[in-house]
Amino acid sequence: MVVCRMNTAQPAASDNLPVEVVKVSCETPESDVIEYAAGFIQRGRVVAIPTDTFYGLSADPFNLSAIERVFRVKGRPESQALPILVNSVEQAVTLMRDVPDVFLTLAHKFWPGALTIIVEATHRLPLKVTGNTGRVALRWANSRVVTAVIEAVGGPVTGTSANLSGSPSCTNAAQIVSQLNDRLPLILDAGDTGGTVASTIVRIEGDDWRIAREGAVPDSAIHDALNS
Repeated sequence: MVVCRMNTAQPAASDNLPVEVVKVSCETPESDVIEYAAGFIQRGRVVAIPTDTFYGLSADPFNLSAIERVFRVKGRPESQALPILVNSVEQAVTLMRDVPDVFLTLAHKFWPGALTIIVEATHRLPLKVTGNTGRVALRWANSRVVTAVIEAVGGPVTGTSANLSGSPSCTNAAQIVSQLNDRLPLILDAGDTGGTVASTIVRIEGDDWRIAREGAVPDSAIHDALNS
């Protein structure tokens, strides 16, 4: 496990220690690195991990203290929901109140991939995660690191972008350190993600749907999938 400490000008908001940056392979994530990161998440901490678009902030969505940490790290208003990363369609279904046919069509067509789907959240999820809206944004990222972390944690994790609210999304560990300083205890560094565009967001309400954000999955592909 390759580890380095990144010193910055400001003290850590979480533990007053420099952020720890641990190298991880994006193709064959090392099991000891994944377990190490999972341990932080299971203890209620926030870890930056690479996805198939940008780096994200991963925490336990069922742990209110962990969720509050995510908001503090980002400087994000608590009225904004936190997206959640899953590692299967079946896992996503456990976080939903209902399972619309539109969701299943999109999930089976574009997951794993850069498509985020907003649906009604199960009552199991804390309202704070949904920004008190009762709706949740779900995504199965096409990332072996994300899949491995979720498996090691034993459940889904948050996936909001690893950046200060209102600042550019980060494609590498150095950018995260520059923006977040020592607000994080750990970054899994798989190199640059190469991301240029965020995930496409589709919002589903009953049998109706709309594209809430244009992104990596073309609008035309969404329409083709739902109108075929």
